[in-house]
Amino acid sequence: MNRSWLVTGSSTGLGRALVEAIAAAGECVLATARKPEILDDLAMAYPETVVTTGLDVRDELQCAAAVDLAVERFGGIDVLVNNAAYGLFGTVEEVADDELRAMLETNLLGPWRLTRKALPVMRAQGSGHVLLVSSTSGYLALPGIAAYTTGKFALEGMGESLAMEVAPFGIRVTVLQPGGYATEWGNSLVEARGRMPEYEAFTSEMLAGMRALKGLPTVHPPAEFADAVLRLVDMNEPPLRLPLTPFGWQTAVDAARGRHAGLLAAAAATGASIPAGPVEVSVPLN
Repeated sequence: MNRSWLVTGSSTGLGRALVEAIAAAGECVLATARKPEILDDLAMAYPETVVTTGLDVRDELQCAAAVDLAVERFGGIDVLVNNAAYGLFGTVEEVADDELRAMLETNLLGPWRLTRKALPVMRAQGSGHVLLVSSTSGYLALPGIAAYTTGKFALEGMGESLAMEVAPFGIRVTVLQPGGYATEWGNSLVEARGRMPEYEAFTSEMLAGMRALKGLPTVHPPAEFADAVLRLVDMNEPPLRLPLTPFGWQTAVDAARGRHAGLLAAAAATGASIPAGPVEVSVPLN
């Protein structure tokens, strides 16, 4: 199938690997980045199928222009990949309002904004697949990246509602939850201005670990993420969520079971009514 894609955040990491895989598969892709010249080599290598353009997802006019360009060049958008994001390192007490707003503007409002622009195209087609690139931090919180985790949790909530809203139009939604890939995400983390010595004891170690993530032997090349996404869009019934980590579904299952167990324990401790006898915890995978 010669699909047409629109991918944000294509300059490096997972986005770049995905664009390379799409191009190698012979499919059409509008690769976007705030500095699109970084993608010139791909446009030159695949002049018939790769189009590049500048896109800052914080800019509504640029979002609309990117959708219009994809329709003009390819006739539509079969797959929208909301990948553009950045990480902010800091505890809840350390992150200022303006820093939180700036991060959410890119990581949450950006995907919301671009998806809103693309949906009329997909509804007119009667088909489409919206991919929201979340993270393992979209279901497993970690100290020190409270703002990033908040954005990803919210993005997953958006994906759940969106999936129900657009299913009648033949549009599918999948929330991707990558983790453990050799990208520059850790090294590109922006530190909050208001770092506090009171939190240094554990946040410094956490930040160092994230900075060193790319070089760990357990991390996987971004090409594996790209291959998984290409397989996903070929599925007749793609899942709502797809964890893409070295541990696959087991990480998500264990996290969900732990969360349910904690809720039951809290209910029991406060005297709330809970079912008598053993409780079977089921984990919805779709």
